[in-house]
Amino acid sequence: MNDILSGKRVGFAMTGSFCTFSRVFEAAEALAAAGAQLFPILSYNTWSLDTRFFSAGEVRERLQSICGREIWHTLPQVEPIGPKKLLDLLIIAPCTGNTLGKLANGIFDTPAAMAAKSHLRNDRPLLLAVSTNDGLAMSARSIGTLLAWRNMYFVPFGQDDPLKKPTSLVADMALIPDAAAEALAGRQMQPLLRAGKT
Repeated sequence: MNDILSGKRVGFAMTGSFCTFSRVFEAAEALAAAGAQLFPILSYNTWSLDTRFFSAGEVRERLQSICGREIWHTLPQVEPIGPKKLLDLLIIAPCTGNTLGKLANGIFDTPAAMAAKSHLRNDRPLLLAVSTNDGLAMSARSIGTLLAWRNMYFVPFGQDDPLKKPTSLVADMALIPDAAAEALAGRQMQPLLRAGKT
């Protein structure tokens, strides 16, 4: 994994599934430790909202510290990703149902979605770490659509609480570095569907 990730320019976009942020930060730290050059991106909500998990300031400070770069959080900041071929890989983690729906329906009005659109024009991989309470409901259609897209890869995911939240899906965030290495090699990490808590 380290050999594949070392020196690679990896966009790391976070959208608003705030309960997963601790695990996502750990994955970003593992990518940095493997030698990836991380370019941080925050959605409008992750940039600005305080939650019971983290304040917006804490999120910004933690991600910038891990990546060692200023955070991109506006459309003009991420639009050049494509024309300038800035990234080898883009990761969206966590990737909410809202972002899944935007991507699947060609709506690119947020920093994470616009980054994805701009990056995909270069025929390079996009890796999604799903986290949505309606993954087996309304967002199932979006996941199905995106699974069929060229250069689209998913971090393996499963039901995080089948009894209390039977339609909820969450990626195993600890697998982000390995899934990133696989995506850079043009492969979907398998098995894609994981049983039990993620």
